[in-house]
Amino acid sequence: MTSILDRPVKARTFAGTSLRRRAADKVATVLVTLSVLVALVPLLWVLSAAVAKGFGAITSTVWWTHSQAGLTAFITGGGAYHAIVGTVLQGLVCAAIAIPIGVFVAIYLVEYGAGTAMGRLTTFMVDILTGVPSIVAALFIYALAVATLGLSRSGFAVSLALVLLMLPVIVRTTEEMLRIVPLDLREASYALGVSKWKTIVRIVIPAGLSGIVTGIMLALARVMGETAPLLILVGYSQAINFDMFSDFMGSLPGMIYDQTSAGAGTNPVPTDRLWGAAVTLILLIAVINVGARVVATIFAPKKF
Repeated sequence: MTSILDRPVKARTFAGTSLRRRAADKVATVLVTLSVLVALVPLLWVLSAAVAKGFGAITSTVWWTHSQAGLTAFITGGGAYHAIVGTVLQGLVCAAIAIPIGVFVAIYLVEYGAGTAMGRLTTFMVDILTGVPSIVAALFIYALAVATLGLSRSGFAVSLALVLLMLPVIVRTTEEMLRIVPLDLREASYALGVSKWKTIVRIVIPAGLSGIVTGIMLALARVMGETAPLLILVGYSQAINFDMFSDFMGSLPGMIYDQTSAGAGTNPVPTDRLWGAAVTLILLIAVINVGARVVATIFAPKKF
């Protein structure tokens, strides 16, 4: 029989275990909080520095409506309208190609290709694309589309290179969002006689839409700041160009690089333009992310 004398020992043991768990929980909480603060410090530092140095440029009356056509690095004035147009057009064309392909590939991997040889091969190729540097993607498009197929160096060629960088991010994020949708939702839909493709379109995708849209916006934000494809596949132009298939085209990363080459850091005029272009790119990405969150909230499944 268990002696009654054992009870205080067990109580003390349980109390000691509970105390250790609470201490470990407090330590973990402190470490996580410190990690967040350490990550926020450089982010806030970079953001505040960019805004402080570029605020004067973006508040100019002509920054959002004029280009740099006819201006040199030592003449004040002009704006970033030509660069904004180029960045937006290249991003839209890239997104129009990459989003449907990436989402369809993710749907195949989760709903149809699990465990198949094609599914494993597709996953392997997506993993390879994830680690491809932007300059390698640009060189591939140059060798294939420009040198072999005769496509001119243009904004469209840049968009093709950005597709290669955007695709793996979309596939991976969409795949993860589709996998966390409960299997019970699919089975309930099948039990009601709904076909598989309708279940995917009406049940699975809406359930993971918020995460899918977030992943797409992260991918778009990544490619909109790439510089290597711009340097290889299209030249920088200070004038406005709406034609995606010919001539040089301005862009915000290209403008930053151009102003750096023009003497940014030593001359105040290109320095102001450089920081203004950087802040404009940050604002553009922020607007896209906010708009995506709004769209995801509107189309997300309603909670009853």
